[in-house]
Amino acid sequence: MAQTVHSTTPATVTEGQVDVELRQVVKLFNDEPAVQGLDLSIRRGEFFSILGPSGCGKTTTLRLIAGFEIPTAGEVRIQGVNMSRIPAHRRPVNTVFQSYALFDHMTVRDNIAFGLKIKRLPSNQVRDRVLEALRLVRMEGFADRLPNQLSGGQKQRVALARALVNRPAVMLLDEPLGALDLKLRKQMQVELSTLHRQLGITFIMVTHDQEEALSLSDRIAVMNAGQIDQIGTPSDIYDRPNTPFVADFIGDTNLLNGTLEGGDGDTMQVVTPSGLKVQVLRSQAMALGPAPCPVVLSVRPEKIRLGTDYPLADNCYHGQISHVMYLGTHGHCGVRLASGETLTVLQANRGKGLWAIDTPVYVYWAAADARLLSPDPG
Repeated sequence: MAQTVHSTTPATVTEGQVDVELRQVVKLFNDEPAVQGLDLSIRRGEFFSILGPSGCGKTTTLRLIAGFEIPTAGEVRIQGVNMSRIPAHRRPVNTVFQSYALFDHMTVRDNIAFGLKIKRLPSNQVRDRVLEALRLVRMEGFADRLPNQLSGGQKQRVALARALVNRPAVMLLDEPLGALDLKLRKQMQVELSTLHRQLGITFIMVTHDQEEALSLSDRIAVMNAGQIDQIGTPSDIYDRPNTPFVADFIGDTNLLNGTLEGGDGDTMQVVTPSGLKVQVLRSQAMALGPAPCPVVLSVRPEKIRLGTDYPLADNCYHGQISHVMYLGTHGHCGVRLASGETLTVLQANRGKGLWAIDTPVYVYWAAADARLLSPDPG
C-alpha cells in the first residue's frame, strides 16, 4: 500500500486556512437530488479525498467545485470567495481526469503549454514553466513525443503537468489512477503523494477505491446518497466508523444486528436474533442511549482469531470453516457459527497452509475490537 505523511491539522480552522468550502450545497438533475445540503470545509494544503460508491454524488461534488456544474442552491467558496456563479476557466483550480484528456495531435510539450498560450503569456515564461512542470513529473525526456507514444502512467504524468503548469490554488483529481493497471497504480500513488508534499497545495481527489483513499489522504469524506456520512482521518474512518454504511464500505467487516442489553463491569451485551451473545465495551454502549435498544455490531475480519483449542476471550464461538480463499499475503475464511451466522476472518499468511472446509474451529475476539453503531435509517 502506498503511504503518505499525513499532515497535522488543527481541530479548529479559521476561514483564512480553508481553501474550499461548500455551504448547504444542493444540486438537482431533473428534480432529482444528486447532492443534498452538503457542508464541507477543506483545509489549505491538505490531501482530501471524497469516497463513495457509484451514484453517491462524489463526482458531482467535484464538478461543482471545478465550475463544470452550477449549484441549485447553496454556495461554493474557494479561498473565501463565493464562486457559485463564476465559470470554470476563472476559478483558481485545475482538474486531472481519469481519461487524461490530452490532445492527440500535440506533443507533450504543447499539451502542457496549451493553457499558458491561451492566457497569452510571453513565450519565455511559457518555455520556463513547461520545463518546470516536466521536471516535477520527471518527463523531461519525453517533451517531443505524441500521446500515442506514451504509456498509461506517462500520460497521467503529462495530465498532471498540464494542470500544475497553471499554478492552481487547488488541484482536483477525478479518479486519476482508475485507468491504470494495479502495479502501475501503486507506483503512481507514491508519486502523487510525493508530488503533493513537494508542492504543498490543496489536492481534492474523487475515488471509489478505499485503499487509495486510505493511503493517500489526510482526511476522507465518505458519501452516501448525495450526503456525507462521515469526515475524518483514514484511521478515524476505518477504526471508528460512525455508521454501518461507512463500516461496510471501507474495507471488509462483519455486521451483526442485535439488541443492546445489560451487563457487568466494563462490558455490556448485544444479543442477536439467533441468540448469539456478544460482549462490548460499556463506554461505547453508553453513547447509544439506554438499553434495551437496537444496534449494529461491526467486527473487522483481521480482529477475529481462529483456533482449534478453546481460548480465554471475551467473545468465543464454535463453528466450522465454510469457505476459504487464498489471497497471497492473507487467507480469507468464512466460519459458519453454530448459531447460524457466518463470519469473515482474515488471517496473515505465515506459511502454515489454509484451513480445510468443514474443519471445526473457535472464533474469538476482544470486546474492545467490536464497534457499536446505531442502525442506518430505514
